[in-house]
Amino acid sequence: MGLADVVGHAGLAGLTVAAMVLFVIAFTAVVVRTFAPRRKGELDEASRLPLDDECTGPASPGADA
Repeated sequence: MGLADVVGHAGLAGLTVAAMVLFVIAFTAVVVRTFAPRRKGELDEASRLPLDDECTGPASPGADA
């Protein structure tokens, strides 16, 4: 007896559809939020952080404080 048999006999088939719908909604929300035009400036700024010369983190062990 497989998982599909258990789900089918228990009447839980509707839950699998609901879970898929929720997943698609969540995935779409993440994609829309990520590629929204109003976030372009914020994402451009974040993409330049690794190349920024100003270090705001803790000093490295060999650096003079």
